[in-house]
Amino acid sequence: MGISTLRSTLLASALIAVTATPAFAAEDPKAPAPAAAAPDAQAPADGQSTNPEGLADIVVTATKRETNLQKTPIAISVLDTSTIKDRHVQSLIDLADGGVPSLRVATFEARQSALTVGIRGIVPFDQNQTAREPGVGVYIDGVYLGRSQGLNAALFDVERIEVLRGPQGTLFGRNTEGGALSIVTKAPTGEFGGSMSAGFGNYASYNGEMHLNLPAFANFAVKLDGVIQHQGATVKDPLAGSIGWNAYNRAGGRISARWTPFEGFTADFSFDQSKDENTPFFSQLVNYNPKNLPIGTFVGSTLMNNGSACNSTTNRCIAPLPALVGVHPERQDVADVGVPQQYSVDKTSGEMVKLAYKVAPALELRSITAWRKVSTNQWDNSGGPERVPFAPNGKFSRYSLSDLYQSQFSQEFQAVGSIPQLDYVAGLYYFYEQARESAATPSSNQWNADGTAYTILPSQVFGPISASNQGWDYNSRFLQRASFAKGRSYAAFGQLTYTPDFAGDILHLTVGGRYTKDKRDGTLYLVSGIPTNWTFNYDKGRFDPLVVLALDAARGVNLYAKYSTGYRAGGANDRSSTFAAFGPETVKAYEVGAKLDMLDHKVRLNIAGYMMDRSGTQIDFDNVDTTQFLPGTSIPNPTYNLHTENTQNAPGISKIRGIEVDFTARPIENLTIGASYAYTHITVPATPNPNPGPTFGVLTPVYTVYTPPNAASGYVDYEVPIGDMALRFHIDANYADAQYSFQSETVKTDSSFIVNGRIALADIKLNQTTKFTLSAWSRNLFNEQHIYRRSAANAAVLGDYANFNPPRTFGFEAAVKF
Repeated sequence: MGISTLRSTLLASALIAVTATPAFAAEDPKAPAPAAAAPDAQAPADGQSTNPEGLADIVVTATKRETNLQKTPIAISVLDTSTIKDRHVQSLIDLADGGVPSLRVATFEARQSALTVGIRGIVPFDQNQTAREPGVGVYIDGVYLGRSQGLNAALFDVERIEVLRGPQGTLFGRNTEGGALSIVTKAPTGEFGGSMSAGFGNYASYNGEMHLNLPAFANFAVKLDGVIQHQGATVKDPLAGSIGWNAYNRAGGRISARWTPFEGFTADFSFDQSKDENTPFFSQLVNYNPKNLPIGTFVGSTLMNNGSACNSTTNRCIAPLPALVGVHPERQDVADVGVPQQYSVDKTSGEMVKLAYKVAPALELRSITAWRKVSTNQWDNSGGPERVPFAPNGKFSRYSLSDLYQSQFSQEFQAVGSIPQLDYVAGLYYFYEQARESAATPSSNQWNADGTAYTILPSQVFGPISASNQGWDYNSRFLQRASFAKGRSYAAFGQLTYTPDFAGDILHLTVGGRYTKDKRDGTLYLVSGIPTNWTFNYDKGRFDPLVVLALDAARGVNLYAKYSTGYRAGGANDRSSTFAAFGPETVKAYEVGAKLDMLDHKVRLNIAGYMMDRSGTQIDFDNVDTTQFLPGTSIPNPTYNLHTENTQNAPGISKIRGIEVDFTARPIENLTIGASYAYTHITVPATPNPNPGPTFGVLTPVYTVYTPPNAASGYVDYEVPIGDMALRFHIDANYADAQYSFQSETVKTDSSFIVNGRIALADIKLNQTTKFTLSAWSRNLFNEQHIYRRSAANAAVLGDYANFNPPRTFGFEAAVKF
């Protein structure tokens, strides 16, 4: 079945079920108190909530075993099913509003096809390559996802999202120096039941979901999941037939099965496949000539000022702005100039086998085997004329095209158990991946002589293909780069928690360690259309220790102090012209925290303070050549539109300091309130610029991207019982300071304040087993606008360009649960 057929079938099924079938109904997934109950959760232990009017316990698996959040000495944020529904989180990009203040999610460049994920100031600028690694690991059901491409696929039936803050180098391993984002999906139940939903909203949006549990047969339980999500463009493209910007079309399906042939043994199997069609956010010109240079005039193709040609030293000037291009300091809803823009297409798929065998009361053996693939065909024409200075008859609108294909295999073995006074985890891990990418950057438009009109260049060209004669059809592309890389990682790890009986079971000492061996090699085999053979080889081993001392100081009062380490593996930058290699970055973290459960479980307060020292910080210096002609001539510049980037390990120590506070309260039975705050302070040593040219080797101030000094969020949930039904209200607000969006630019984004809301009439009984829910939701309720990404790289030749956050979206949804 094709994706389009699947999309139509799912939407039709969901609409029919909601509108015409009284045998199916749904309840709003929100429980009386927010909780994230894990499958097979343990019964409440001493100190856990037994008050039905208090806050429910939250179970997490951050230590490879199910534990109470309040008793786990890790700073963790949890988004449960109800939170995901209330905030209308459909994919990871929806977490960019800052609902978890320490977690930062952003697009790479302006593209939804690859996401940047950061925690506690560990936020890579460019991990969107074949031989680069993230600083925060993203996991689905315990399986690590090796590439940033494909991360924005639609979320399947999610039980919870755990955000583990701080290095997780012992149990999670490589590329978790900032933390880990762990997505846990719902397992088959073995009992017939499920849910279906359908909705619609502004910007021609619609969504549908179907989750079906089948009755167990021969000890097999099977679950089917399907999802579709669509939104039209929020910025229109004047060119007929083009899609516009910030549009998406997502669809996917998953089948999972659980086999329990005898007591103590469980085998889970799953297969998933997703397709995410999306367009980038729009890049618009927010100022012109901010350096107040003289505005020159063109004589032929030469820019003149005071009767002589302009230059970069003695006669500086700036090109005039074409009449068709405007300066827009506020978010646009229609572009000034039409350009070709089609969907980027991300396809992801995966298979997983997870085995668990309870060998003895004190030992469970586990195995997680997974294969995953991702392909990304990128079509990014978000710049238009806003990122290229005008030239008579000059080409503009850089169509950034890329094709990446990655496959990976991972195998993990775990031994988990407990004996008196000792909990333990030990394991072995293997990971292999290979990735291949090629990229081209043709221009799609061309000005006339005075900038009063433009034409669309042909997508297919004839004759010899070159930098100045290329299109965007596959057989007409002039490839700027092409690379291949593969990597292997081997690890052994162990962690012990000792609770001495002489201390009355209130003191817990955890020690752990992980040894990892990383091997990676690759080839940059094409640069600017010329075959090359630039290679790199990376082979390093590393040990990451962990020490935690935790104290149950009183009932509901848990304190801890922790030392941990983590690292981000080294690699090579395929945007450089030589596949320039760089080393790993490592972090040492010192953290103290308190977790308080007070007033008969009606108030919960978690506080963490940390210091992280990072060595070898990977800094990216990038440049896009916007000079169309060689100086003083009409000869095309052979490196026009070429994006080059080199990565340099910063000298010395980068210092990251922070405080995090999470507060939740349920003062009365039907009211829950919460707030979170994160303070982050970062200093990075000035770093030598590795780019060729006059700035080579110059110590340059550098910054950490997408990390606001202050960020906060808060929410209110209130429920009004109406007989057997309930009217539920949710509102959340999220604030972040202005922040950097480029590592080597001083310009900052805007601060942000985003409000989301949802109202639901839930638990409408249709029969004894089915319930129905109607809801209305809005993201960015007050239509706040802010720049989330801004560059002043073209300030001396044009002006700053920027990307704005999405406008207000809203919709209505109907759901049944049976």
